[in-house]
Amino acid sequence: MYNAASINKILKGELLQETGFSDIEHLLLDSRKLIFPETSLFIALVSSRRNAHQYIEELYRKGVSNFVVSEQVPLEKYPKANFIFVKDTMHALHALVASHRQQFQIPVVGITGSNGKTIVKEWLYQLLEKDYNIVRSPKSYNSQIGVPLSVWQMQPEHNLAIFEAGISQPGEMLNLEKIIRPTIGIFTNIGEAHSEGFLNIRQKINEKLVLFTKSDILIYSKDYLALNECVLSFHNQLGEEGPELFAWSRKTDADLRIISVDKNDNHTRIDALYKQEPLHIRIPFTDEGSIENAIHCWALMLYLGKEQEVIQQRMDLLSNIAMRLELKQGINNSSVINDSYNLDLGSLTIALDFLQQQQQHQVRTVILSDILQSGKSDATLYEEVADLLQKKNINKLIAIGKNISREKKSFQQVEGLKSQFFNTTDEYIQQFNADDFHYETILVKGARVFEFERIGKLLEQKAHQTILEINLTAISQNVKLYQSMLKPNTKLMAMVKAFSYGSGSFEIANLLQFHGVDYLAVAYADEGVELRRAGITMPIMVMNPEPASFDAILHWHLEPEIYSMGVLMQFLEEVVAAGKTEFPIHIKLDTGMHRLGFVKKDLPELAQVLTSGASLKVQSIFSHLAASEDPAKDALTQQQGRLFYDMSHELQKALGYAVIRHIDNSAGITRHPDLQLDMVRLGIGMYGIDSSKDMQSQLKNVSTLKTTIAQLKQLEPGDTVGYGATWAATVPSVTATVRIGYADGYPRRLSNGKGKMLIRGKLAPVVGVVAMDMLMLDVTHIPDVAEGDEVIVFGADLPVEQLAAWAETIPYEILTGISQRVKRVYYQE
Repeated sequence: MYNAASINKILKGELLQETGFSDIEHLLLDSRKLIFPETSLFIALVSSRRNAHQYIEELYRKGVSNFVVSEQVPLEKYPKANFIFVKDTMHALHALVASHRQQFQIPVVGITGSNGKTIVKEWLYQLLEKDYNIVRSPKSYNSQIGVPLSVWQMQPEHNLAIFEAGISQPGEMLNLEKIIRPTIGIFTNIGEAHSEGFLNIRQKINEKLVLFTKSDILIYSKDYLALNECVLSFHNQLGEEGPELFAWSRKTDADLRIISVDKNDNHTRIDALYKQEPLHIRIPFTDEGSIENAIHCWALMLYLGKEQEVIQQRMDLLSNIAMRLELKQGINNSSVINDSYNLDLGSLTIALDFLQQQQQHQVRTVILSDILQSGKSDATLYEEVADLLQKKNINKLIAIGKNISREKKSFQQVEGLKSQFFNTTDEYIQQFNADDFHYETILVKGARVFEFERIGKLLEQKAHQTILEINLTAISQNVKLYQSMLKPNTKLMAMVKAFSYGSGSFEIANLLQFHGVDYLAVAYADEGVELRRAGITMPIMVMNPEPASFDAILHWHLEPEIYSMGVLMQFLEEVVAAGKTEFPIHIKLDTGMHRLGFVKKDLPELAQVLTSGASLKVQSIFSHLAASEDPAKDALTQQQGRLFYDMSHELQKALGYAVIRHIDNSAGITRHPDLQLDMVRLGIGMYGIDSSKDMQSQLKNVSTLKTTIAQLKQLEPGDTVGYGATWAATVPSVTATVRIGYADGYPRRLSNGKGKMLIRGKLAPVVGVVAMDMLMLDVTHIPDVAEGDEVIVFGADLPVEQLAAWAETIPYEILTGISQRVKRVYYQE
């Protein structure tokens, strides 16, 4: 067990203040994820955008009493806290966990590579969980922060560890090697192109190989030429101190020589030679990635000495790994978070964090199965789970499994928690009543053997097979990318108008609020009211306030854009009548867009009204750039910037107090950094679209619109397709009728070959006229196409920008035009 004194000794820091040494069990790096304040150590990390020292006061109030800092703090404000001072808090985090790792003499598997790390880790867990008590990385925790949090989970009851490691630039793997110190290494594969941050593919490989400097064995595929050459060079450099090599290959001689790979009926049989003995496995997958991942797992099991019969039995039972938490619309106005593929304390904590992030419903429900292979006694384990549910303010628990049911007392003692217990999933499903769920957020979290996907289907609102998937992780990463380009004190306003550019309302706002965005902006008051009703508490600017909405704006504390004297006087009258003082407003200036806003000659009268009483307070002054993305219009942009500076300075001087000024939009953030000022407005860039090719290459795809094939038709020459018979087959053809039409937002102007969709990785042109609910594609050239196949309308491999270009419009119109009848599925990777 650790305390502040023992951790200070490890870190060789300075104990600035000691007030008694309580036990420390948890590392806290994100103030929003506080669960156990009494036993947490907060390490105040510092990055280019965020200094975590600012959260010390808040965490102290919540009961945290142990801190690692790299800046001086006013100790008199925290009389009951221990403070350890170090030069670099990130280095301290790594040093602490590296020391923790050295206490364990168990096999530790370290996994790196370009793809497949998480799948290999989770499959190894499935294959070995009956033989070992395994600790592993939660989800894909493989970064400079994720790896320490993973390794910190190691406890005396574990006898096997599996951790993955990823890097984005040279030098990072050296830190992770000291923390993981793997005894067994797996290098999954290497991408053909070198990543951003590396000179070339060989530098990338060599940097990743650093993870295995002290390993006993390294498992890899010889079929990647550059990888094989780098591994052999790495092995020669280390000599006898380096790892033993265990190679497999489908092309040449190797320790595990793959002889044949036969795909049939959704299964693949893999035959191989190992120590001159013929072996084989069968896996329930046929894609190349799964085949490669399974062979890596096979190699490790052979190295561990597992019997071939056991390997064969377990390989045949491998299951899909859900790489994401999904948020869907549920029955009776509920929301459902589906995370039903595995369960341990680490993944439960992550899922509960995601649940807590959702503010749309006050009631939070968890459907939970037995936690298997924890290495703890049931009494201890479920006391921890009950404590976790209490800390996360869970209102209802539906517990399924004999073990958790035997420990029901632990949960019944939690104040405010309603609980029900069932021995099996079947037992629960037999008594399932949809009326038990109304206006709540439900987390479905179970070990895979409990088949909780059956429960998920009962809870999820029945959906049209056309869906829009929204990657919340991608939005977070895009926001962080733009934030990294801002000046240190520049705030960020996120545009969530027009249903967040078609992506959703409270789902996106919840995410942005969780990540500490400073402001939200909506088009109309009713959008803001919806967000307030869904639990969004952060400031919201309304860009098109109408007199009829002023009452709602005042009631829900929304902040209107004021763009004319008429609107100002009407709103001021409402504010005075409501008895409000210093109600926040935002002043819009017209600097060249010539759409809405005050012009220069309006400023004296505007200033006089704003300073004549205390009813209103100007929160911000802003303007709109007309062509920030166009290099040919840079002179206009700079002219707008100068005019805005002059006008906002004049108005701010008249007001007599500081206000936030903002004019930069998504394109302007990178193209016109001199105009970032006090705040910027991030819109379409957040959703993965930027006019700059360089920025576009760094952004993550957010939205994927997909549907399915309803029916295939065999056509003869002369057969026509669709309304108006505008397209006719000239040769024997196959068409696919898919479940999407102009009522879903697919433009009718993409009829007759203008639009295309992706099926099995191939483009299929639209034939005939797009109808209200359906359209047809020519799939003659696509082998093995089948009814029910997935059809990508746009996504990572078919960008929405391309669809917009075919439709002779802009991505904004496509995204905002997606009908509300198309169900949104939100997921976090």
